Order: sequence, then C-alpha cells, then structure tokens
Amino acid sequence: MNRKYDDEFKRQTVKKVLDGQPVSSVSRELGVNESLIFKWKRTFLATGNGVQSGAELADTEALQKRVRELEMENEILKKAALIFGRGS
Repeated sequence: MNRKYDDEFKRQTVKKVLDGQPVSSVSRELGVNESLIFKWKRTFLATGNGVQSGAELADTEALQKRVRELEMENEILKKAALIFGRGS
C-alpha cells in the first residue's frame, strides 16, 4: 500500500530530523519508513526549502551535528572532572 504524503508533512518530518531527533524515533512516531525519511532529507537538502538553498541547509545540519557532538563531549569532560576531583 503506497501512501501519498504532502509536501508540508515531508517538510515537518525532515525538520524534526534536522532539529536533532533520531530518524528511528521520528519513523516510529509518524509511522513512516526510515528509508523514506532519509530520501526526503536528501531531497530537502539538495533542493532547499524556499528560504535557504540546499547547500545552506546542509551546512546548517552539519553545524547542528557538530554542536550536539561538542555538547556531549562537554558533558563527558564535566563528569570526568568530578571523578578526578574526588580522587585528589
């Protein structure tokens, strides 16, 4: 059974992923196959959203991913500092 999804639904789905929600989580939440979400994301990043070009969206996504990585590293370092601070 093939379901048709309108552009707004696709845009909102991809936005959730770009905002940092895991594709698997979005897939379960909306009942959409993960591969379809990845396809929409690729298309969205290639063509843009009417406000930003595809390249700008890809840059934004890369920067958001880097921010998430740095936040995780920061949390790890805070925990390590607490652990090593106790040992002194």
